[in-house]
Amino acid sequence: MSSKEASPVKLAALVIAWYAGNTFYNVYSKTASNMIHAHWFVSCAQLVVGIVVSLLMWATGFRKAPNLSAADIAACVPIGLFACLAHCGSVLASAVGAVSFAQIVKACEPAFAAVIGLLIPPADVKPFMAYMMLIPIVGGVGLACVKEGKGVDINVQAFLFASMANVAAALKGKLGSSVTKALKSDKTKNMDAANVYGVMNIISFICTVPFVVVLELPTLQGAWDEAVAEHGFNDLMKNLFLSGFFFYFYNECAFAFTASVGAVTSSVLNTAKRVIIIVVSSIVFQEAMERNTVIGSAIAISGTFAYSLASKKKPAAKKKAE
Repeated sequence: MSSKEASPVKLAALVIAWYAGNTFYNVYSKTASNMIHAHWFVSCAQLVVGIVVSLLMWATGFRKAPNLSAADIAACVPIGLFACLAHCGSVLASAVGAVSFAQIVKACEPAFAAVIGLLIPPADVKPFMAYMMLIPIVGGVGLACVKEGKGVDINVQAFLFASMANVAAALKGKLGSSVTKALKSDKTKNMDAANVYGVMNIISFICTVPFVVVLELPTLQGAWDEAVAEHGFNDLMKNLFLSGFFFYFYNECAFAFTASVGAVTSSVLNTAKRVIIIVVSSIVFQEAMERNTVIGSAIAISGTFAYSLASKKKPAAKKKAE
């Protein structure tokens, strides 16, 4: 769908649903991670909810099922793997640290995307001003990590997991754009924005399972029993289910919005979304926000906003007919 076909009311509804869904997701995901100390498992369980939703839609005919060949699926596997690492990195960063800190570090994603865009061919060269906007992004995140009277004080684990999410998201965007564009252009494959996300969600789940098996399976039963004993089965399942549901829901809305207005507008609004999540998570989880953290996050998010706008390349001038 083009932006001309989407009504302002529909676009506004998608943005509201996207923001609300993302905020609820972060709250329920952090709560679930606080309940059970098996965070790869939490990431995996969240993806299962989305898979069930997609399968129900395809089975009932509410949405046309994808019609993919083995070659199409193979082309999607690397994208699904990076989607897995981006999702799990975000969950793990928020689980071992503050949600607000994870969001501040994730505001650095354009810096990772810019570097990867240059290193992996074909080179994606941004306008000069876009690269200049990386300075306030990185500087703002750096300032947010400086505690008054303590110097640089960061949760290293949370920082590394959030950075892992940034690298994976950048690689997913770089390597996946041509694949998804080709799939969407072939109408016989039934790969609209929603189905692209549904398929990637399934592959992402399959890629997540080995991490759970290798890193958490030996202690998973004990962690589950401890969580149920302390918090109750119903509360644990509620937070796992709702975090998975809102993860699927907000991504579905975000994909639909991006398909309607384009990547640049979507990127700008994605930046503004982080402000809401930082404020809400700080209130819900009583996460302290020192002066440097507030100023630094504001600088970084503003830089990301400006980067999104500066990254928009002017269309090439059409040659005049001779």
